[in-house]
Amino acid sequence: MLAKLSNRSSVGRCAVAAAVGLALLGAGLPAAAADDAGPGLSRFYRQKIAWSACEGASAPEDLQCGKVTVPLDYARPEAGTLDLALARYRATGESRGSVLLNFGGPGGSGVSELAAAGKNFMHLTNGYDVVSFDPRGVGRSSPVSCGEGAADLLDATDGDEDVRRDPQAVLRLLREAAAECAEHAGPVLPHIGTVDVSRDMDVMRQALGDKKLNYLGFSYGTRLGAVYAARFPDKVGRVVLDGVDTLTEPLSEQGLAGAQGQQTALENFIDWCVEDIACPFGQDAREARRQVVRLVASLDEDPLPTAFGDVFTGQDLVGAIGQALYSRELWPSLERALALLVEDGDTRGVEGFASGGFGLPVREDGAGGLVDEEDMPLDNLPAALMAINCADDPDRPSAERITRDLGRLRAAYEEASPVFGRYRLTQVLMCYGRPKGTDFIRDEVKDVDTPKMLLVGTRGDPATPYRWTEQTAERLGPSAVVLDNKGEGHTGYASSKCVHRTVDAFLLYGSLPPDRSSCGAEDDGRG
Repeated sequence: MLAKLSNRSSVGRCAVAAAVGLALLGAGLPAAAADDAGPGLSRFYRQKIAWSACEGASAPEDLQCGKVTVPLDYARPEAGTLDLALARYRATGESRGSVLLNFGGPGGSGVSELAAAGKNFMHLTNGYDVVSFDPRGVGRSSPVSCGEGAADLLDATDGDEDVRRDPQAVLRLLREAAAECAEHAGPVLPHIGTVDVSRDMDVMRQALGDKKLNYLGFSYGTRLGAVYAARFPDKVGRVVLDGVDTLTEPLSEQGLAGAQGQQTALENFIDWCVEDIACPFGQDAREARRQVVRLVASLDEDPLPTAFGDVFTGQDLVGAIGQALYSRELWPSLERALALLVEDGDTRGVEGFASGGFGLPVREDGAGGLVDEEDMPLDNLPAALMAINCADDPDRPSAERITRDLGRLRAAYEEASPVFGRYRLTQVLMCYGRPKGTDFIRDEVKDVDTPKMLLVGTRGDPATPYRWTEQTAERLGPSAVVLDNKGEGHTGYASSKCVHRTVDAFLLYGSLPPDRSSCGAEDDGRG
């Protein structure tokens, strides 16, 4: 059964971003080093960034904004340019350069995230300017949009019976949706993948005045960091990858891993919940798990009305729970929200976790200068997420192969998770109708010849399973040093004091822990 994604505009629409994104994303010869940037690229490597106060009432006073200009197409640098938005917190003392952050997604705005969560990185300003950016196609940097293609995508996957009865018709709708996305995204779409963004990061490194790139990447940002290391090994400084992504698994396997990871996180939450007399599912963990499955099925059969005039389905609940499981700190809030839903039929609490709904404005352009915040397409996050993931994935199974495999995949996903499996299976179809992506990541990002890099894997991570940390470390080779975080949630830097200290010690002082050392699970903070 494919995930049933509502064609409503609010809560249900955020399921697109969650379903294809919480799983989690052109090739050519390796880029030349900055000292020999290649024909037509030297002017980009010579630029300097003009920093000024960030605009907007919500921008922190000490946050500065700037931009860098990069080629639209690195193979034809004369064919047009893009401006990429940057933001930074200045070093509080003597600066040794910059540390560049990517918060993941793909499709997340680094500028917005740094403005919102900058306090988590203030210790790094003891030695660095802390910098983040909106990658090409994201946020203010020529943001892509699907226009009505997002609605077409929702309609195509809205209804399990339709998929089983006539999968060819569903695939035809998906192809039409992909064409709609291509029309509205503009000229940046063919150049939106991670390989191009890694080249942008090298331009940023030079523009920031750094001989080596110091980098902290989360989730998808770990894939970006690994690609940079493969393309620019002689420019790698101190690099940390937290919540390590896969470099090899196809999207269908990534979705399956995501379903398994979320199921494990849900079961850990339930084990925690039933220890509390206020848990809405009682005090027996096995029965509580069955109640969650029944609750989802009940809401799919008979959705509840919301305050916005829409309805709240079981799949909306699955998306909301999935969001909440990203951080153990949210468990008490999730428990209260579920109690409101179960005991009073009140959806407001769980709807709060399903934030990020988007509308469907149409973009006229797709490349060039920075976009004002108020003009960013509201569907940019899911549109960019799908575009980047598909640009990074070389697999394009035929309609016949998808139709043939659908039953087997449905069974595998439902076995992986009776709650999240149906929801996550949509990822299998997300790239249908789009051009084949690059094979560079799968084939070439391995055995990197770089200084030591720190890879952080979290045992209870619902999005990037710990085995991906081990697999990626083995693939990268002797340069990879693994830190085993025994905690819960997606990534470790913000949730584990031990991980935070270890990462900061490496970035600031070059102090690396022994390979396969660990950080213990921390107090859940109940009460």
